[in-house]
Amino acid sequence: MLFVCGRNRLRSPTAEQHFAAWPGVETASAGLRRDADVPLGPDLLAWADLVFVMERRHRAQLAGRFGPQLHGRRVVCLEIPDRFEFMAPELIELLDARVTPHLRAR
Repeated sequence: MLFVCGRNRLRSPTAEQHFAAWPGVETASAGLRRDADVPLGPDLLAWADLVFVMERRHRAQLAGRFGPQLHGRRVVCLEIPDRFEFMAPELIELLDARVTPHLRAR
């Protein structure tokens, strides 16, 4: 699973770390902005079968920049705003509620 946000500093690294503890789940995270801690590239998209974006604008940016590489990949928008700190309990609670149903469906 690949988690994507803007700068890869708070939301997506939290999701990556939190879900990495799940048995049988491999995680990574990246950001769409040029100043992201881990910028998203085609290699990460090729690795991921399931991509979670935090906001609708991230989905639009992802499609605009990497449209052909998204073929065969499921992209899910979590609708999680940029107002949480890294590993904030409220963020983890939202991630659990919005990501877990997709993991069970795999």
